[in-house]
Amino acid sequence: MRRWLSGLLAVALTVGLLPTGMAEAATTTPKTVVLDGAQLVRIKQKLNGKPNAALKSVLAKADAYLTQGPWSVTSKNQTPPSGDKHDYMSQAPYWWASKPKTPDNPDGCPYVSKDGQRNPEADAISDHTTRAQAWEAIPLLALAWFYTGDAKYAKHAELAVRTWFLDAATKMNPNMRYSQRIPCRTEVRGTGIIDSTQSFSSVVDALAILDSGAPGWTSGDRSGMKTWLTSYLDWMTNSPQAKDELAATNNHGTWLDMQNATIALYLGKTAQAKAIVESVKTNRIAKQIKADGSQPLELSRTMSWHYSNFNLAALGRLAEIGDHVGVNLWKYTAPNGASLVKAVDFLIPAAEKGAPAWPYQQINTFDRWIAIDILHAAAEEANDAKAAAVLPKVPAPPVGDQWPVRPAVISLNLPSK
Repeated sequence: MRRWLSGLLAVALTVGLLPTGMAEAATTTPKTVVLDGAQLVRIKQKLNGKPNAALKSVLAKADAYLTQGPWSVTSKNQTPPSGDKHDYMSQAPYWWASKPKTPDNPDGCPYVSKDGQRNPEADAISDHTTRAQAWEAIPLLALAWFYTGDAKYAKHAELAVRTWFLDAATKMNPNMRYSQRIPCRTEVRGTGIIDSTQSFSSVVDALAILDSGAPGWTSGDRSGMKTWLTSYLDWMTNSPQAKDELAATNNHGTWLDMQNATIALYLGKTAQAKAIVESVKTNRIAKQIKADGSQPLELSRTMSWHYSNFNLAALGRLAEIGDHVGVNLWKYTAPNGASLVKAVDFLIPAAEKGAPAWPYQQINTFDRWIAIDILHAAAEEANDAKAAAVLPKVPAPPVGDQWPVRPAVISLNLPSK
């Protein structure tokens, strides 16, 4: 297990046994939920102040964000149906007007689904973009502070957190009630929750990193975020939209399970987090994956390569959360023979050779590199020799392979629906 040195490293940090400067950056081992805090400390100790290519990539992105933000849901021009700009709002990206827009039908109703084809109208509502920027910036800035000890990164991460979540004038209400709305329609629909679930767990890990001793991060900030997260978890569990999304049998349900387990564990609700991860065995792996490792519901999409990787990113993160609560999803084999390892191995031919080795529909660019994190996870956390062997043959993401300094599966900013 990846966490066998946690206690020892926490003591080492406290008494100053680690290299000079490390204790200045973090006074305790971060109690991260997806990332392994003790592993982060080991990586930092090994780097000893000399950034490798992965850390240079993280720092480059963090440096770019130092001149951006802070971001807020209240900056959008539109007002949600609630009348409150503090409510997050976005438009469903794959839905299009089916009729010409006329004075009698100004919206071109009804809207129809075109899977995988993004409607540029969705970009007119800024919450989707500002949320994506803020929720990417906060984890990168927190990691940059952790590894360098430079307070400028922590302070900008803190400003971004306070602006998006805590400050009365700018904070987001803890719900996603109006996420991915479809024009001309008003029914309750949970699909839009994916706007949150694909990236929010990285924000939670960033909070845990800031909690470990970031300069300027106060007890009031911590308690304020825990209050906000408690309300968010309640909405993400009990609202009609959340219940609809939790019932989804494809990647949508997987991502919400992952987000809720992350928040629950950060809040100290260990039993709840463990129950969610345990349920993944029969509710997700056994139902979503076939004995050959294929994921039929994701293969049916027009972007089947993207969605096969996307669902596995959520399952990979759930496996990493499971490592904290004593549930090993990597070792689980369903009654039909399905397993996470088989699902990862199903991707290997296409990760190595590209589209010619993927006999399924993928209407957009075939990016082999989107498989790199789940391959890393399978190789290191499940001892998957096939994944380890193919990793050197898979191109790195455009920003570089950041796994060596943030070893957890992320969705690599993939489009989602």
